[in-house]
Amino acid sequence: MILSIERKQIPPDITVLEMTGRITLGNNSRDVELKLAEILADHAEKIIFDLSRITTLDSTGVGILVVSQGKINKAGAKLRIAGPTGFVEDTLKITSVDKLIQIYPSTEQAAASF
Repeated sequence: MILSIERKQIPPDITVLEMTGRITLGNNSRDVELKLAEILADHAEKIIFDLSRITTLDSTGVGILVVSQGKINKAGAKLRIAGPTGFVEDTLKITSVDKLIQIYPSTEQAAASF
């Protein structure tokens, strides 16, 4: 399955990117960065990447998350990751992304953390 990304809002000021599919090399993965650029251009300050429907995350995907975190920090915004499970959650822990970006079991818990 290719990567699809849907932008949603949690009132009043939280932007959620719901991702479905795979964040892997050559698999529309740059779409994450393009959507993030749109969000940052809109001056979003609280951003959640909902990974609950991501089935595969490779080194390219990990790199995209880390680069995204850097861009978000530079813009003065905050990023949370919500809902990773199984292989995706393990990958985030093995690569220490969980030390760089706060991870929560659900979008609701991530939103409450702001």
